[in-house]
Amino acid sequence: MSTPLPRPGKIIAVHLSYISRADQRGRRPAAPSYFFKPSSSVAASGATVERPAGTELLAFEGEIALIIGEPARHVSLDSAWNHVAAVTAANDLGLYDLRANDKGSNVRSKGGDGYTPLGPELIDAARLDPAALRVRTWVNGQLRQEDTTAALLFSLPQVVADLSQHLTLEPGDVILTGTPAGSSVIVPGDVVEVEVDAPDAAGAPSSGRLITTVVEGTTAFNPGLGSLPAVDDHQRIEAWGSAEEAGLAPSEPAEPAEPEAPAESALSDTLREKLLRAPTAGLSSQLRKRGILSCFIDGVSANIADARIVGTARTLRLVPLREDLFSSHGGGYNAQKQLFDSVHTGDIIVIEARGDNETGTLGDILAQRALVRGAAGVVTDGGVRDYATVAELGLPVFSRGAHPSVLGRKHVPWEHDVTIACGGATIQPGDIIVADSDGAIVLPPAIAAEVADATLAQEEEDEWIAEQVAAGHPVDGLFPMNTEWRTKFEARERP
Repeated sequence: MSTPLPRPGKIIAVHLSYISRADQRGRRPAAPSYFFKPSSSVAASGATVERPAGTELLAFEGEIALIIGEPARHVSLDSAWNHVAAVTAANDLGLYDLRANDKGSNVRSKGGDGYTPLGPELIDAARLDPAALRVRTWVNGQLRQEDTTAALLFSLPQVVADLSQHLTLEPGDVILTGTPAGSSVIVPGDVVEVEVDAPDAAGAPSSGRLITTVVEGTTAFNPGLGSLPAVDDHQRIEAWGSAEEAGLAPSEPAEPAEPEAPAESALSDTLREKLLRAPTAGLSSQLRKRGILSCFIDGVSANIADARIVGTARTLRLVPLREDLFSSHGGGYNAQKQLFDSVHTGDIIVIEARGDNETGTLGDILAQRALVRGAAGVVTDGGVRDYATVAELGLPVFSRGAHPSVLGRKHVPWEHDVTIACGGATIQPGDIIVADSDGAIVLPPAIAAEVADATLAQEEEDEWIAEQVAAGHPVDGLFPMNTEWRTKFEARERP
């Protein structure tokens, strides 16, 4: 067993940093975020690590560890690397059975004894280009991870400089810089090896292989002291790296990424043009004549003055917050993100939030994604975060107003492209949505063309009637038109 490194004053770990890992998780953060690990979690190469009794999902994460050499406080990006004394290998082990309980702090899921093996050798940082380091991980001799710091979302100097804005980095402190794709579950008997090197530097310096062997623990968690380990399929997928690896999906490789083209829509270009001229007040009148009274999406108004949208409904259902369900459905590539990533030109995203306007149902990032995908707008019977920014982006959103809080305060994103209730109206995927300054309504596709034509014809009549009233004629017999006025209308000069 190698001699352990001196115990650091603090260990700071980056949540997501490699492009490959971020894309695997379905989210690319705009800025680095961090968590602490206790110094008691440090172990040397050759040590064993226990998978606690009664648990299932202990996972490895091969990482590059930075050892601080000079105090760093408010250092610049250009000088940040000068404060790093050395680089070595790390294994940021984590127990996913406790991940949901920690809700992002990772105190228990990442803080166990032996959960931060470091070493075995230190590489002088002055010899290294921080953008040209490599990390590799083997499990039982099989290569499972390989990536370089050229593929980081945030450079190593940026991480040091950013942290120094918030706290003093002291000599001996360790920064774990995140793991690439390939992290997965390990079981008792597995041997994990991590190596960090600089293959293009003079002498190709290396940390050597950091070796950790997994053993089965014998002591179970005491149910009388705190929350207990618990797993679900979401945590299994996160820990194993994919549904396939977790045994939850067919092993055949999935076809990728780009959302399927939408099926042929009832909303043709011609019908869309007509509906853009047809006011919701007129459309609702025509629907009423055909026996459809429950067409109104009540309580919503536009974020942009004079906004008018017409499109095909894509639906998102939010259910009331329940903490365990949010843990399994709220994070990662959830139903909300899946929907915003798959809309097509002309679609309108309709969100069921049960009329609860005390939290946001979307914000500026998702609004930007909807615009890039070509969405015509959003209708939600909940609130909107970043309200002014979303309006400035130019995305029409009909909602119950602004609210600063995040989705998870009140909602769990449950499923998309299903029948929902929004603002008291039932909406199915493929229904036609029209919204203007009077509000928003839903049109059944089967009668949409008929209703549009009738509405435009009625609008022409109403405009003519308004001209007669403006000329001084009384409304009696004119609105609605009796036979005499109808004859005059039919005989009018048409432009």
